[in-house]
Amino acid sequence: MAGGASLVAAREVKRRGSRTRDPLVAYHELLEDPVLAAESAAMLTEGQRERRLVFGDRPLCVSLRPNLISDWQYRAVNTAAETVYAALGRLERALLSDEVLRRELDLDPEEEELALADPGFTAASPSSRLDGFIGDDGIIRFVEYNAESPAGMAYNDELAHVFASLPVMRRFRERFKVRSVSVRGRQLTAMLRAHRGRSSTSPRIAIVDWRGLPTLTEFEMFERFFESRGIHTIICAPEDLSYERRRLRAGGKTVDLVYRRVLTSELLAKDGVSRPLVRAYMEGAVTVVNSFRAKLLHKKMSLALLSDDRYARLYTADQRSAIARHVPWTRKVREGHTTYAGSVIDLADFVMANRARLVLKPNDEYGGKGVVLGWTIEQHEWEQSLLAALASSYVVQERVAVPRYPFPVLLDRMHFLDLSIDHDPYLFWGKVSGTLARVSSSALLNVTAGAGSVVPTYVVEGAE
Repeated sequence: MAGGASLVAAREVKRRGSRTRDPLVAYHELLEDPVLAAESAAMLTEGQRERRLVFGDRPLCVSLRPNLISDWQYRAVNTAAETVYAALGRLERALLSDEVLRRELDLDPEEEELALADPGFTAASPSSRLDGFIGDDGIIRFVEYNAESPAGMAYNDELAHVFASLPVMRRFRERFKVRSVSVRGRQLTAMLRAHRGRSSTSPRIAIVDWRGLPTLTEFEMFERFFESRGIHTIICAPEDLSYERRRLRAGGKTVDLVYRRVLTSELLAKDGVSRPLVRAYMEGAVTVVNSFRAKLLHKKMSLALLSDDRYARLYTADQRSAIARHVPWTRKVREGHTTYAGSVIDLADFVMANRARLVLKPNDEYGGKGVVLGWTIEQHEWEQSLLAALASSYVVQERVAVPRYPFPVLLDRMHFLDLSIDHDPYLFWGKVSGTLARVSSSALLNVTAGAGSVVPTYVVEGAE
């Protein structure tokens, strides 16, 4: 059980008059009470308004049901994520030592220089996120790895607080034992652990990203949380930073630890603006989390280097098994031959002929930018997309099954809509704590791209 259950099943259970133990069906049955549903919808709307749970001017959540996952499946997903993360760690070490392998990533020279610099701690990404989908077979398949700046943690925690207060959720808890997993505290702990490798004193944190972004409300949530833990915090843009005499400053105040939300490629595109932070990092004068070394695995080529059997020697037997089970076939787009399902293929010809089961992705983009879903376009458009990908830096990935489930969505009134849902575990120093879940009517689940709604995740104990 993960994400949804059919309304047909719910109606059948009700018709037979049984008291179902299926949590998803039970939740939907509660919403058949119009008073309970209306009160819960009003509180969801008001709770988001009070807590500024918005992305730009859109409410973050429009679903009246959270993501519900059984405790056994949550454990299975976490084991898969931690094993894949360990394989990525072995890949990272190989990339640092092997220049030929590193060329596969298509790094810019400055990106490579930053990646090779010692960040001052062992994990390039003290916090990261694997994005995936749980199929009808119950197996999660990870389609992307967010190694640079995994977002959504504070939103997730705040939404869980809102849902905990809803009348429908309180009624649901009378029958099922559920728990949410908070994430912000783990982010702070991960950052402080990285900083302790450089200094034992309590740091001042700067949350750094561009001005005018729709994610500002999440930065403010982090600021309040860090301050509540006695950590002085400032939100600033890269252009607010200055560096001299081995001191990085923001607004005239020394910064010891940067919570880096700005992406490396966007920062380096503005040379004058990037110089203070880059110099402070290169000279070891400030702790930056996640480090600029995270760029190695943030490239979408990292999953190609996991799934391509040419590099199987890099991983343990358990990791190879996890990769085969949980990472879809992924390759760098280029002319030449590779393997698919044990057979040698001409990659370009294979991609051209298999539009309905393939996805093209830019090697270094985010928010769904440039992603081409083969089954959503005509063949001539696919062929043009492939030609463009061959001339640039792209990966091709096999489509994974994305089940759709009914969710009670608040529009002019509550409607049950069949939506896709993803499941994206957060990892802190290689251990999972919490997850991001997004629902969408689109094949592309991404809030940044304008598609999707975040829903908090609750683990249901004892569910089948």
